[in-house]
Amino acid sequence: MNDNMNKPVLAQRVHESAWAHVSGTAIYTDDIPELHGTLHAALGLSPYAHARLRHIDLSKVKASPGVIAVFTADDIPGENQCGPIIKDDPVLADGVLQYAGQPVFIVVAESHELARKAARLAIFDVEVLPANLNPREAAAQGQLVIPPMHLQRGDAETRLTSAPHRIQGQWQVGGQEQFYLEGQIAYALPGESGNMQVYCSTQHPSEMQHVVAHALHIGSHQVQVVCRRMGGGFGGKESQSALWAASAAIAAARLKRPVKLRADRDDDMLVTGKRHDFYYDYDAGFDENGRLLGLSVQMISRAGFSADLSGPVATRAVCHLDNAYYLSDVDIRALCARTNTQSNTAFRGFGGPQGALLIEYLMDDIARHLGKDPFDVRRHNFYDPDPSQERCVTHYGQPVADNILKPLSEQLYQNADYQTRKAAIQAFNRQSPVLKKGLALTPVKFGIAFNVTHLNQAGGLVHIYLDGTVLVNHGGTEMGQGIHTKILQVVAHELGISADKVHIAATDTGKIANTSATAASTGTDLNGKAVQDAAIQLRNRLTALAAQLSGSAEADVVFSENVVSTGNWMMPFSELVQKAYLQRIQLWSDGFYATPGIHWNSAKMQGSPFQYFAYGAALSEVIVDTLTGEWKLLAADLLYDAGQSLNPAIDQGQVEGGFIQGMGWLTMEELVWNQDGKLSTHAPSTYKIPAVSDCPARFNTHLFNNINAAETIHRSKAVGEPPLLLAFSVFFAIRDAIAGINPGYRGNVPLSAPATPEAILNAVQTMQSTLTQ
Repeated sequence: MNDNMNKPVLAQRVHESAWAHVSGTAIYTDDIPELHGTLHAALGLSPYAHARLRHIDLSKVKASPGVIAVFTADDIPGENQCGPIIKDDPVLADGVLQYAGQPVFIVVAESHELARKAARLAIFDVEVLPANLNPREAAAQGQLVIPPMHLQRGDAETRLTSAPHRIQGQWQVGGQEQFYLEGQIAYALPGESGNMQVYCSTQHPSEMQHVVAHALHIGSHQVQVVCRRMGGGFGGKESQSALWAASAAIAAARLKRPVKLRADRDDDMLVTGKRHDFYYDYDAGFDENGRLLGLSVQMISRAGFSADLSGPVATRAVCHLDNAYYLSDVDIRALCARTNTQSNTAFRGFGGPQGALLIEYLMDDIARHLGKDPFDVRRHNFYDPDPSQERCVTHYGQPVADNILKPLSEQLYQNADYQTRKAAIQAFNRQSPVLKKGLALTPVKFGIAFNVTHLNQAGGLVHIYLDGTVLVNHGGTEMGQGIHTKILQVVAHELGISADKVHIAATDTGKIANTSATAASTGTDLNGKAVQDAAIQLRNRLTALAAQLSGSAEADVVFSENVVSTGNWMMPFSELVQKAYLQRIQLWSDGFYATPGIHWNSAKMQGSPFQYFAYGAALSEVIVDTLTGEWKLLAADLLYDAGQSLNPAIDQGQVEGGFIQGMGWLTMEELVWNQDGKLSTHAPSTYKIPAVSDCPARFNTHLFNNINAAETIHRSKAVGEPPLLLAFSVFFAIRDAIAGINPGYRGNVPLSAPATPEAILNAVQTMQSTLTQ
């Protein structure tokens, strides 16, 4: 066995479910043994992007083999709503069809296959209405899901007018499907007295509890939601697992039988929201060194037909527009456009990548305009490392404390040999008329906390049993990111026992109430502190007993390696626990944590919404075929600030995974809707995600040596979302390769995102045409 298996915190311990994963014994929601009488549900989907539903003929659905029942909005006993903030998102469409793929009815049958077949037999009688599929057009018409957002600092217009240089334009970045390996699924078991238990693949059990309770018109105390693990979430199971949980529970409550609803991949992609695609209008003024003097930006996001989480996503995009750079005079507007498409939702980064990407695009453009090295321009715009200076305060008013942007990026710059490689690439490009190489180094600054202050809280529950083993419950959910492993390490460390003595129970609303979603990269920060609080209370009780038994001072008692000792006295942890039980000392405790020092005024868009910032930088090298638009990532060097890492092995894996997922978003994952508003890219056959072959041959990932200045759990930092932004370097390396068509590397490179081969070829041809003019 690996020696690290029994080490506590700050060690490279294997994922707590690794053995179950590789042996196939890990239990996901679909693996739970089905109770006798379990039925299977499927959703009947709208074939129209926008229509008034006059009538729906379900006779063929009901007559289909194996069908037990069919339910519509009229059959919901309580509230027909699953919108997480604004109640504008029905579980089942009622009266108006808002997008192609919207659930309209639930069919319940004896098997999954029979339910899916029957769901396709409905006949719709509708009045087709105009469908708006274009976010720019929707915004121009005032079709928004929430009021516009506006943040100002200084006088952007005056600074733009007086700037020595100025660039203006439009740009856009596409959305992204979460493509979790395990699709949306819920298994609802009706209980006595109208109670309901729901096993659900979800990042937010408490939200599922609320939605199910409202749909069934019962109290939250009658609903129990359980999630042991997910096969991926990436934000797609934060709010949008609610529709599936509610539908399964509605059917189960009506039939008084267990009902499982497992989405087929095609249905999952047709129904659920994705990462918001963003459309930008920008106007930037800058000096001879490329330093930004004034900036005006309007961002339009595709919200889809309802608000979902589009408001907080837009807020985070506004707050992350700066990325690593000081913005003295800015005017930023954000609009969430209502379109007749899936209601877009959370996705790793939660709007932060879409905001930060634009400023990186501008940095690259400024460098091309001035004929300078893009990284030199980036360095000129970094936040000042001196916290006493004006240039270390964000545009929303939060000081950038513990600013390590410069030393981190300089370390990568030197270790990855940026200058030598750049010179070699330029020499290669001069001799290569068809294949062009590109290089880009991009930084990351990412704020950690929920936008909404009250969500930054968590609870934990720790039990010590008489044999000295420990059971832990907390409010975070495991989706492969390793939160259970880190929580296990935290508790083992506090109690001085080996990690194999600690077990993490399934996340359960019956154990930890009113939890926040496992999102915003806060899972370990919040829940780690909560369970630490509980474990410390238990250790203090046992310390008092050990001091009494040994005749020593409590300050001298040490818990380590399954033994409690002081001076020459020692006792096995398990024996001390048994003595505590005999003396009626409480051997379980609850813990709680609320993130300190954060506040946000949403009306003024000012405050300190983040507890701290995580930093990173990436250097990517690519090669592009200018005849076909094909490209390959040759090398990637990543350096990430995880603070004092709780588990470097897990954190390094998260950095690499986030980087590849971000690369997929910016280079190959393309969402396409046809003229009828149906998502055409709704299966692996039409939607391309990165594969193992897309990873570079040279893939160097390191954690920056740093200790978090904020008092987080063991001074660690989050690693969930920020690493995705490291993939910006891939996109800009492709842009650099295309710029190599011009020997001076000057001029705007009109590359859209995602940079598919078609987009690359269009940019290449545009660049070539400008050289011949």
